[in-house]
Amino acid sequence: MRFSTRSIVVAAAAACLFAQTAEGRTLKWARSGDALTLDPHAQNEGPTHNLNHHIYEPLIIRDSKGKAVPALAESWGLTSDPLVWEFKLRKGVKFHDGAPFTADDVVFSYERARQPSSDMKQLLSSVDTVTKVDDHTVRIKTKGPNPLLPANLTDLFIMNKAWAEKNNTVKVQDFKNKEENFAVRNANGTGPFMLVSRAPDVKTVMKAFADYWGKDQYKHGVTQLEYIVIKSDATRTAALLSGEVDFVQDLPVQDIERVKNSPNLKVAIGPENRSIFLGMNVGAKELATSDVKGKNPFADKRVRHALNMAINREAIQRVVMRGQSVPTGTIAPPGVNGWTKEMDKYPPVDLNRAKTLLTEAGYEKGFSVTFHCPNDRYVNDEAICQSAVGMLGQVGVKANLVAQSKALHFPLIQKEQTDFYLLGWGVPTFDSHYIFTFLYQTRTEKTGGWNATRYSNPEIDTLTVSLESETDLEKRNATIAKIWNVLHEETIYIPIHIQTLAYGMRKDVDIVVDISNQPKIKFAVLTN
Repeated sequence: MRFSTRSIVVAAAAACLFAQTAEGRTLKWARSGDALTLDPHAQNEGPTHNLNHHIYEPLIIRDSKGKAVPALAESWGLTSDPLVWEFKLRKGVKFHDGAPFTADDVVFSYERARQPSSDMKQLLSSVDTVTKVDDHTVRIKTKGPNPLLPANLTDLFIMNKAWAEKNNTVKVQDFKNKEENFAVRNANGTGPFMLVSRAPDVKTVMKAFADYWGKDQYKHGVTQLEYIVIKSDATRTAALLSGEVDFVQDLPVQDIERVKNSPNLKVAIGPENRSIFLGMNVGAKELATSDVKGKNPFADKRVRHALNMAINREAIQRVVMRGQSVPTGTIAPPGVNGWTKEMDKYPPVDLNRAKTLLTEAGYEKGFSVTFHCPNDRYVNDEAICQSAVGMLGQVGVKANLVAQSKALHFPLIQKEQTDFYLLGWGVPTFDSHYIFTFLYQTRTEKTGGWNATRYSNPEIDTLTVSLESETDLEKRNATIAKIWNVLHEETIYIPIHIQTLAYGMRKDVDIVVDISNQPKIKFAVLTN
């Protein structure tokens, strides 16, 4: 969607707080990037889940503070068998096409999410069977005791089995290989909003679902929801100031004070359960994009340590993020089980020591490598990468920056076609296991789905798997600490900071900063 100067001026003069209709209100929600797909099991990616949460629902959902609350399951718990979890499903729920929600849809959806092309399969790796007991009861049997199972289900959406079969979308979209299916641009969920139209990277329009099971519980007052992609920071802020949009999820840090000072607007700021970091290809014999031939600089721990101490996190916080970040020495955000103050410490900037380490490793004159970065996913992502380029250049490492849309960036990671890259990672389970299994475990068909570093450590793999069935909390936490001790010494990733969120909105919109940056409009309060 384009916003001209003239349209902004006109809107500023005549804007109402919301677009009013005879039926209610239209809420216009802007963000810099779009969902990658509507297929609910194709991509384990924040904005994709965020949009889908309005159309589809999981059995268990997290509120804005990260607390697990009932969604399509009213209750859940272990049976007398420590391997079997039982979920009591909500009755009277309908899909958007009018079909009733039953246990058959849960069994189908979880089996679908376990397919090879699903980016969600790792969350169900401990599952042995998913069984229907009756129309409103499902039992999940795990391969071993798994205390994490409910936490793994909060982004696993339920599809209608009959709809998927009718529209030939039983198979999950293979996103990284650019496959399409009917579910990529069409949807049929049980969520509070139903899809009206979708123009990828432009706008997605949804309307309130009249038969939503939670309509009496969640009285948000929104009858139409428009999710609008505005990539330009300046244009996105201008649209909010003019009244062309009502809510900006990623308010640019440079515009926070300006929006705060606007009489009709307000800003909500809070931490996100997400770290931003750099990943290195440590496993290849030779980097495809480096001028070093016959060996891999990143395979040498001294090189990784040198780069880690060349990054000035505090300068990035001060200059690029304008204070809206928390420098860190780990890729685990605070609040995640396993995080400690000790592991959060980051090395002081020491360019001389970094140069010495590079010299000892045989790279006295440095080396070059292509550096891949998204420009529409994280707060100031491209600017962070530009700063990192300058910092690494001070120790002789020439990082040739390639900044592009996340739709192009993420497949490079998933297909292991990058040697050096920026990534952000949230932890919806609030447990270190989620980080280990996606980012550190050896990449196989079932594990290491976002591990483009080619790092492979059998000990770490074994310890990570053991976390899935360890029910003794003290022993489990000791194993987590042991894993982190090894990984921090290895320095496979270079942590930069924990991302801080800034939401800009009209004063009569109350949307709380969601710790996972997945604000759900059904939790919103409109006061006018």
